Amino acid sequence: MSNAGLQVGDLSQFQKHLNQVQSTVEETSIWNSNPVFKYLNTIYLTIDEKRRSLDLVNPGTIENINKEVTRDVFPSLYQFTGLKAEINKTFSMSPVFQTSHSFSSGSEHLPKYAFSCAYINDKLFAQSNVDNSLSVNGRINYSWTPSTISKLTLQMSGRADQPNMYQLEHDYQGLDNSLNLKVLNPTLSDNNVFLGVGVASILQSVTKNLALGVESVYSKSDPSQPADSGMSYYTKYTGTDKSWIFTGQLQSSGAMSATLFRKLSANVELGLESALKMSIQPVNHPVTGEPIGHLPVLEGLTTLGCKYEYRSSSFRGTLGTDGKVNVFAERKILPTLGVLFSGEIDQFKGESNVGFGIQFETAGSHEIMMAQQGLDPNGNPLQ
Repeated sequence: MSNAGLQVGDLSQFQKHLNQVQSTVEETSIWNSNPVFKYLNTIYLTIDEKRRSLDLVNPGTIENINKEVTRDVFPSLYQFTGLKAEINKTFSMSPVFQTSHSFSSGSEHLPKYAFSCAYINDKLFAQSNVDNSLSVNGRINYSWTPSTISKLTLQMSGRADQPNMYQLEHDYQGLDNSLNLKVLNPTLSDNNVFLGVGVASILQSVTKNLALGVESVYSKSDPSQPADSGMSYYTKYTGTDKSWIFTGQLQSSGAMSATLFRKLSANVELGLESALKMSIQPVNHPVTGEPIGHLPVLEGLTTLGCKYEYRSSSFRGTLGTDGKVNVFAERKILPTLGVLFSGEIDQFKGESNVGFGIQFETAGSHEIMMAQQGLDPNGNPLQ
């Protein structure tokens, strides 16, 4: 390729010459010059073009496949027993920096005191918690790109009978799929054998409404023992108007579960979960007590839940075939003061648990205080 006609001061001719060189390099790249790679690249581009023409959507992650039922409608994550008080303070909104003090009494699961703080910006989410037993929990999420997130979770216990835990995780959100990789307590033995738990999952949209997924789990805790592994399968079907969602799961252990979410109105949601679990129960001789065989046992549980959410209050409740009734209610008395009520009744066992709590929201600046009350810095209602 000759450049005899190229003048030193002619920038347009120089750019044209540079484009010709780049075009020549691209045409002789390994993806075009190698017959095998060229064939694979053609197949990939054809499949990618076909996928884009289907106008598929991202189906979410397997971890959150049934969150509309188990996390949004059901009160399980919000329930507590005894007395609880929380004091939350927001110091800034961009980036977000918050602290929280939590006090509890009469609960077997909540610590008597816990302090937590959170820092959030466009790329980083960092949260930590420490309680009166010096147990420390931490979580860090970093967004490399809008579709790629790395996560680190730490749990350091202040008690000798509770082991420490750390988890590494990576999420990729594609146009029509999601991929998740995670390892729990990964280590290498003296023989360079991986110890810990590894999980890989993918959820792929097949149509605009249907998504299919699979999850593989590998676990090994003792170098001298064989590893455990299993495959689980998932499906998710979303209504065209997204007012209802059905999910199904088949676990590697043989357990099966299905959920159905239905949005009745802007304020009312319903959720239904049904689970079947099969186990093997040993059978002993009635006289000698020696094992003589095994008996398959099938256990099932169905739970129906509802959620009512309004401007200053919300209610969640469930009723299960195991005889348990659970409720959780939250009411905002003031923009900065809320009350909580949690209750559980086991009708078959005749047991009940009740919890009552209050929440205080304070501000680190005048602007934040006005925003908590629904006003702008000048005292006008926010639009």
